[in-house]
Amino acid sequence: MNSKESVIPNIAAVGAYAPRFRISADEFREAWGQFHAAGVNEKAVPEADEDALTMAYEAGRRALSAAGNPDVSFLAFASTTPPMAEEDLTARLGGMLDVSETATRHIFTGSTRAGTRALVAGLSAGPWEDGVGLVITADCPRGKPDSAEEHGAGAGSAAFVLDENGAASVVQQAEYGSEFPGTRFRGTGEEAVEGLGVTGYDRRAFSETLAGAVGQLDFDAENVDVAGVQAPNGKLPYRAAGALGVGVEEIQAGALVHELGDTGAASVPLSLAKALSEGHERILLASFGSGAGADALLVDAGDVPVSIALDGDDPVSYAEYLRKRGELTSGPPSGGGAYVSVPSWRRTLDQRHRLLAGKCPDCGALSFPPEGACSGCKSLVEYDEVQLTGTGTIEAVTTISQGGAPPEFAEQQAKSGDFDVAIVALDGPAGETASAPAQVTGADTGILEIGDSVETTMRRIYTQEGVTRYGFKIRPTVEL
Repeated sequence: MNSKESVIPNIAAVGAYAPRFRISADEFREAWGQFHAAGVNEKAVPEADEDALTMAYEAGRRALSAAGNPDVSFLAFASTTPPMAEEDLTARLGGMLDVSETATRHIFTGSTRAGTRALVAGLSAGPWEDGVGLVITADCPRGKPDSAEEHGAGAGSAAFVLDENGAASVVQQAEYGSEFPGTRFRGTGEEAVEGLGVTGYDRRAFSETLAGAVGQLDFDAENVDVAGVQAPNGKLPYRAAGALGVGVEEIQAGALVHELGDTGAASVPLSLAKALSEGHERILLASFGSGAGADALLVDAGDVPVSIALDGDDPVSYAEYLRKRGELTSGPPSGGGAYVSVPSWRRTLDQRHRLLAGKCPDCGALSFPPEGACSGCKSLVEYDEVQLTGTGTIEAVTTISQGGAPPEFAEQQAKSGDFDVAIVALDGPAGETASAPAQVTGADTGILEIGDSVETTMRRIYTQEGVTRYGFKIRPTVEL
């Protein structure tokens, strides 16, 4: 495809997220005697209740907050590891982010270039008269235990608000495809990514395909500040520097693979988020997908609002890593848990995803959920709808120790260990509060105390009948 000039709309705001847990290369070396992911020093590890959808929520929430929480008319989600192989996850993601039910939605998957494919699609679809575009990519690939794909597999997400008034514009784009089967693949019904492991073949596919896309752009390499290049490991992007016509310094300036690992479809979008957060003005993006196809984008950037959370300060051992991935657990118990049908669960999504409470028209007290007698005056009333702010204060907290979790939460506890639950006074829009129980996530047990400030986030609750239930949990307040 020929390069395309002056793609609109522009990038108006950016959000990015990576899980707080990290495992070092040394942990793998101790377990396996060697480490196969060259150039990866450590990598991000999702919590037991995290997946690509919850990470997408984290990045999307940050991007929308940075943009001033505009209405969304276009939503795209990209991932090679969607938690459901056949389901329109933009419906759930849109619900979590309070996106209009009439917004246009698209899913991109099946290739590590899915993130840039989604971004190009969003740029081509707008601008929108009644809102903005929101493109989110999140990934957490995995491989077979003693493989380069598994040793390098990380996690992260990036989100971009698109609007014609944005300060970062994609001034050129190009794509290129050439037949190189087998460099990276995952069979139908399989979770593990594999590769043929033919080093020379892999390098040629990567470099030639990326060069085919970048070569269609008209730019002076000396004016490029950052090159965000697909990073299946920490060395392959640098080996492609010559073919792309850029220096290793420019690639290093955009690299996150050394501390996050291989983030799949989120790799290049995360590099773009990093570059924009650091104020770089001319950015070259080059994403690669096995098969082989590539995207190349040239970005001219100004001052773009950015909200990123990519630092991880909680190291885990290799045994803990295996637990969080479910490699050492036996799965959910058969029977015994509290049964909630999917239709019943769906009726509560306004509360679980959008924090909708009821306000008593008589006394003004909030009830959450908005049903039954008023929590203030005890009257049976027809509540006014109120959306809680997502912040609150701990009123009571306790730790659920091993073996103490209800059966439906046993699998999560097997992966994560002890976890806290709390009663939290959730803030209303006018200073009132509504009390509700919630699981604690994003913090070690015993960290939160009565009176601490918390915020809600979206995580997996449990899976029943093959359908994962998502809903709000609380964590210590973080800065957006």
